[in-house]
Formats: sequence, C-alpha cells, structure tokens
Amino acid sequence: MQIDEAKIQKIITDVIEGLNSQSQDARPQKGVFESMTDALAAVKIAYKQFRGYTIAQREKMIDKIREYILEEAEQMAKLGVEETGMGRVSDKIIKHQLVANKTPGTEDICPRAYSGDCGLTLVEMAPFGIIGSITPSTNPSETVLCNSIGMIAGGNAVVFNPHPNAKKTSNYAVDLVNRAILAAGGPENLVVSVKVPTMDSSNEMVSDKDVKLLVATGGPGVVKMLLSSGKKAIGAGAGNPPVIVDDTADIAKAASDIIKGASFDNNLPCIAEKECFAFDSICDMLIDRMTQSGAYLISGAQVDELIKIALVNKDGKYSINKKWVGKDASLFLKELGINSDARLIIMETDAKHPFVQTELMMPILPIVRVKDIDEAIELAVAAEHGNRHSAHIHSKNVDRLTAFARAVETTIFVKNAPSYAGIGAGGEGHTTFTIAGPTGEGITSARSFTRQRRCVMADGLHII
Repeated sequence: MQIDEAKIQKIITDVIEGLNSQSQDARPQKGVFESMTDALAAVKIAYKQFRGYTIAQREKMIDKIREYILEEAEQMAKLGVEETGMGRVSDKIIKHQLVANKTPGTEDICPRAYSGDCGLTLVEMAPFGIIGSITPSTNPSETVLCNSIGMIAGGNAVVFNPHPNAKKTSNYAVDLVNRAILAAGGPENLVVSVKVPTMDSSNEMVSDKDVKLLVATGGPGVVKMLLSSGKKAIGAGAGNPPVIVDDTADIAKAASDIIKGASFDNNLPCIAEKECFAFDSICDMLIDRMTQSGAYLISGAQVDELIKIALVNKDGKYSINKKWVGKDASLFLKELGINSDARLIIMETDAKHPFVQTELMMPILPIVRVKDIDEAIELAVAAEHGNRHSAHIHSKNVDRLTAFARAVETTIFVKNAPSYAGIGAGGEGHTTFTIAGPTGEGITSARSFTRQRRCVMADGLHII
C-alpha cells in the first residue's frame, strides 16, 4: 500500500491549525467574567490599586490602548460585522482609527486655579470611582474602547454590560484594553465585563453601591432605566438627524457629502443624515448629482415595496425591521429585483412618510421638496422629534445657518460637510461614540466622567 505523504502532511497541518484555533478561541479573555458578581469583585480590587497611579501612568496605559486599537482595528471591524450582521468592514476600520487617534486622554482634565486677595483656590477633576456602562450593538467595540480611554483618563475603573447581540465583539475590546493596560504596567481587571450579558447582570451592575456613575449608549429605554436609578447618569439617546439643502449650496459637494454621511457604516451612526429637505428649485439637480455620486433612485411601487422590507407596520404605527438594520444598500435593492452596488438608496417622499419620521439606521434616505427655508426648518425640526441630537445643513447663507441651528437645538450641528465631521472625522474637535443629549454632557470625553473637587487656601499662596 502506497502512502500519500502529501495527503498525510495536509491532515497534520489541518489538525495543528484546528488546535491553534481552538486554543486561541479558548484563551481566557482578560477582564471578562462568568458573572457580574465576579466582575464587580474584580474591578473593585483593581480600582483600589489604580487610585495610587499617577496621571503620567494613566497616559502610558492610554497610549498602549491606542497602539493596540490601531493594530487590531481590522480584526475588530470584521468581528463586528460578522457577529451583528450590521455595517461595513471598511467603515468600521475608520471608526476604530478615529477612536485611537482622536479620543482625548488626560489632557482633557486639566485643573483650574483662582488667585486673588483672599488666597488661592484649586479645582481639580477627580474620578467618580467605578463606572457602570451599557453599550450598543451598533458601535460595540468602538464604544467600549472610546469609553475606556476617557474613563481611565479620568482615573476611573469600568464595568461594562454590553448589548447581548454584540457581546463577542464588545468583550474582545474589553480584553484588548486589559492587555494594553497590563503591557503598560497597570493593574489587571481595571475594565471588566460579563461573558453573557443579560437584564439581570445589568440590574446587578446598576444597583451595586460601589458603582458611582452610570453611562448608557443606546435607545430611549435603556437611558430611561439609568435615569431612574437614583444615581448620577449620562445618557446617549436616539436621534433622527435631518439635513437641509438650500439654493445657495454647492450642490455637487452637498450631494457627495450627504451620500458619504448617510451611507457611512450603512447609516448605523446616530449622527448620520436620516432624511433630507431640499429646496424645490435645486431638488432635481441634487437628486441627479446624488445618482451620479453613488446613490440609487427608486420611485412609486418600489418605495412601497421597500417600506414592507425596512419597516414593521403594527396597527398603523411603523417601527424598524431589526433584521435589516445596518445592511448594505445592495441587499435592499436585490429584494426589489435590482442589481446594483450603490451605497445609498434615495427616493422622493412627503414629510409625513414613515421613512422621514422613523430613525431607520439603514442606507435609505428620503428626500422632501420644500419651497423655502422656513418650511425646511419647520419640517426638519418636526422630523427630529425633539431629540436634540444632530442636524445638518448645506448652505452659504449665514442667516439660514443661524436660524436652523437656533430652531433645532441639537447637540451636533454640521454645516457643509458629511455628518461624521461632527465627531472629528474631517472636522475639528474630538471623537466620541457616546453623545449625551438627554443628560446634557454632549460630546463626552474624560472630563465628562469626572467630578469637580475644590481645594481652598484662604489668605495664603497669593504672591502678587
């Protein structure tokens, strides 16, 4: 009997690769525990140790976290899409790079001093202690990483209860943070999570007496739950951002910018353009430019059919079909019998259309014709539903820019750029994936996760 050495070698190689894969998958993730009870016990020990670390040591840990994020951005992006079925790998890589490069560190918590005839007063930004954080499935690893950098910079420890549908991706990020902290000489389990997050684990985290601050990034339900906890809470809620295009705008640029923003990560970001109000005089030109720049225009029965795919109609009230959140535009078009690799689907509707009034988080953008800026602002403010989250406009008229900003009162207001400029991608300012509109902190950073402490020296140390 002749031995096929090549075949045997392949079998051996396959077995070794399989064992290596099992070993990697079975590797205990640092900071990820079987129960919330165990996670809380571990993070309390870590925080006691961390209190003795200097600000310079915090920054060393953060530098290492940034380094690891950049090295593993692609891996986390792929994992996020694979686990949740939402978004685009290429865009998620960009989001991770944004977190690594533009999330503020300890420079955000500089102290302030007051000096006068009565002496010297120093105000420093101190940690809350242990923070409990609930994170979403839309930006799972990005939120964990961004929050971790800001919270550690502020001197805190963190316990996460991730969204159950993104637990693998979120816990990968928790493990990354802990690996980086240990590599930089920090304590183990400074950031912790649970292997299988549930409502029970969330409730345990929220009710623990040593968890001093709660941070939620998600829908209105989770924010409401945290705000009713009796503890200090930071809530990042929902949005339905409108974009206005008037007759003074650079139409070609507006078309390109809106496509970039509304299709980015398949419209998952809460800041992304969700509905467009365009002056009638330039609407045809805008739509034409958008189709030239990568959008696909549908109409009539196709729009009606898309409603059945993207939304659920229960007794005349529409809600999103969660199975289709964050899917590629090409998949929606395929359901309509259209073969296209377009990044965004556009259509004309009226202002009351469910695509306008519902936050879709899908690469679908309804366009509403308006006669003037007054009508545009009125309809845009109504569609935003008072979330005061994000809004955008393309115009060269300063009075119109000002009028819309005053009327809509959003945390983020972007003029003449894609929506993601509002979190530092192509615009000035730092990055965050926890935009706290409901509780007022806005674009959160390390300072948001600290409390003020005042130290007063009366009649002394004033040397002038």
